[in-house]
This record gives sequence, C-alpha cells and structure tokens, in this order.
Amino acid sequence: MLCDAAQVCDGKLYILGGGWSMTVAGLAPMAIAMRLELAWGEAPNPHHWELFLQDEAGEQVTIETPEGPQPVEIRGDFQLGTPQGVPLGSDIPLNLAVTIGPLPLPANSRYRWQLVVDGESGEDWYASFSTLAPPQMPQQGGPANGPTGPAPMPSGPRPLD
Repeated sequence: MLCDAAQVCDGKLYILGGGWSMTVAGLAPMAIAMRLELAWGEAPNPHHWELFLQDEAGEQVTIETPEGPQPVEIRGDFQLGTPQGVPLGSDIPLNLAVTIGPLPLPANSRYRWQLVVDGESGEDWYASFSTLAPPQMPQQGGPANGPTGPAPMPSGPRPLD
C-alpha cells in the first residue's frame, strides 16, 4: 500500500495517509506498507526482498546520481523463525515499511513498485501510482498586479448606526 508515512512497531503496521494512487511529481516523500505471509516451513529460512520502480511500459526507472544513472530499487533481508504460541502449520505474518524520499519523476506519468521475494513475484505484488503536475502558484501582487497584503483598515472614529 502506498502511503504518506509508515512504520512497524512491535509487529504492528502504523500507516498515515494510506491508500493513495496519485501524487505531485517530485515534491513529496512516500512510504510503502507491506504485509507478507510465509508458510510455516519457510519462516526459519533467510529471505530476500526487492522493490523495483517501473514505468508504465514495465521498464526499470533510473535516476541521475553523481555516479551516473542508477535504477530506483530498494532491497532487504529477513528471517522470522517460528514465534512461540503460533499454532503448528500456521502462516507467519511479516509487516514491512519502507520510506522513500522525493524522487525526480516527471508529471503526468504512471509508475508501479514491483515486489520480488526470493526471486519470485506475483501478478498482484505491486502498488501503482500516477504523478501530477505541481499546482500553479497564484501571481504575487506588486505594481503590475495591484497592492499586496491585507486591505488598509479605516482609522479614526466610526459613526454608530
């Protein structure tokens, strides 16, 4: 899920501003909140996850860095074990939260974060979004546009009605 902010604390996923699919291009950071479920037998093994940013054609998105163009991707590892008290054979849940700073993405474009776990990905293992153009700022007042600031208040006594 795409959100404004997310974190995991004591196994719980805390989400702020979650579920959006449109954002202003290049201005705001974002977070991705994920819940994975592992089969009982897979929980004790080490696992690797990756998130890749793709454009609407499914191509890897790259951004310019001091080292040259780099793909936009995030990677991590986890190993859960089998928690005490969980019934034998149960799926083991894992909540993950990833925070991403503002990305220099052009406006009016479509993207998706594709999740890959241990080299595998599912048809619905993605979160997609569109970028919007930044809003136009109103012209600041000045000689060409009239006075700026609040209207002057009349001074002196006012007649009573």
